Amino acid sequence: MLQPADEAFAARLRGLLPAAAFRDPAAYLAEPRGRWQGQGLVVAPATTDEVAAVVRACADARVGIVPWSGGTGLVGGQIMPEGPRPVVLSLDRMTRLRSVHPAEDVIVAEAGVILAEVQDRAAALDRLFPLSLASEGSARIGGLLATNAGGVNVLRYGNARAQCLGIEAVLADGTVWHGLTRLRKDNAGYDLRDLLIGSEGTLGIITAAALRLMPRPATVAAALLAVRSPAAALDLLALARGQLGEGISAFELIHRQGLDFLAETGLLAQMPLDPMPDWMVLVDLGLPAGLPAEAALAELYQAGADADLVTDGILAQTLAQRAGLWKLRETIPEANRRIGAVSSHDISLPLSAIPDFIAKAGPELARLGDFRINCFGHLGDGNLHYNVFPARGRTRADDEDKRPAVKALVHDLTHEMGGSVSAEHGIGRLKVADLERYGDPAKLAMMRAIKAALDPAGILNPGAVLRA
Repeated sequence: MLQPADEAFAARLRGLLPAAAFRDPAAYLAEPRGRWQGQGLVVAPATTDEVAAVVRACADARVGIVPWSGGTGLVGGQIMPEGPRPVVLSLDRMTRLRSVHPAEDVIVAEAGVILAEVQDRAAALDRLFPLSLASEGSARIGGLLATNAGGVNVLRYGNARAQCLGIEAVLADGTVWHGLTRLRKDNAGYDLRDLLIGSEGTLGIITAAALRLMPRPATVAAALLAVRSPAAALDLLALARGQLGEGISAFELIHRQGLDFLAETGLLAQMPLDPMPDWMVLVDLGLPAGLPAEAALAELYQAGADADLVTDGILAQTLAQRAGLWKLRETIPEANRRIGAVSSHDISLPLSAIPDFIAKAGPELARLGDFRINCFGHLGDGNLHYNVFPARGRTRADDEDKRPAVKALVHDLTHEMGGSVSAEHGIGRLKVADLERYGDPAKLAMMRAIKAALDPAGILNPGAVLRA
């Protein structure tokens, strides 16, 4: 049974860590959607050895540890609202870029380094670190790997796991695993890196990572294209792949409701298209030297129009216009937050099932109440953010009683259509029951066996992913 991080335990940690490691808990005990309030003794070690010392102390005293990275997670993995008071172990003092290897296209970064800093360092080397998401100015490398974060470039470059060659991690007994390999090929036994990446701090605490850099596209371009329907968007994606292959960096589906929310919350002064269509895609290209991306995107627009898939569009003529189109897309989550969702869903589906899912889910939800649906996401990899909001003039609180039924309806339909109820945000504490409901029994048994082997006392992020 876990024990609380009481004053006697806090005094023990003060003998192991400098005063600077102890933090005011106020900034560490809330999550972005405001649904939970956490608890805990917050410590911020500055080195891997200090992390190991904290973990050993917690293991000896059977005190739970909740790893805290940038605090941007949306499924409660960084918040423990119930149970014995844990140690909240923040990585925000571990911010060194330990080494840079230009000839290898590798940066070794500590877990507390902010994603945007890695992107900037890669750009200074004329390289690209392609992991990109709305919270990149505050999300940190450790949390991004712990959740196997996705973002807008998964279509071309893969999830966070694909950007990582090796990791250093502290295990549940305080042992440090020195796995910071920079090798592209290493088949020496089990792939423990991929086991810990995506485990949400339940199997080990990532303290550093060797990150892969990619060639920087010589020419880039973006366009916001009006499409007739989600099915037309999929047909356009197939057309784009046929014409441009791996040159497509992102292919984002956007519903008009998202831009209406931007206008409603004062985040958008003018609609980008007139008239505004119900459905749009934001296409981003990155091509090698000698292949002008703007011309390629113009050809795609014409081909889409000729096929009666595209009805209107904006082709960015400058980098500033391209950034403006992306700002529209990346500001939608902030507008969603201001409106306040009844229930938010991070789901993935087989690509061909997406139009049918959208067509079925809306009418089914209408039977539960009067809702506004903001459906958007990474169409190229099948990841939809299917978020349900109250009718205009109502608040989230007005429909809170409908939330369980809304969530069940969306998740049941997703599962029935061969999808996943956790596409890129993870399980955290929010979706533990969903994993139990929809997860394959054999997979769950293997997960529990792995957890028991690596964390037999259950001190690492108790209650996240698997029920404590």
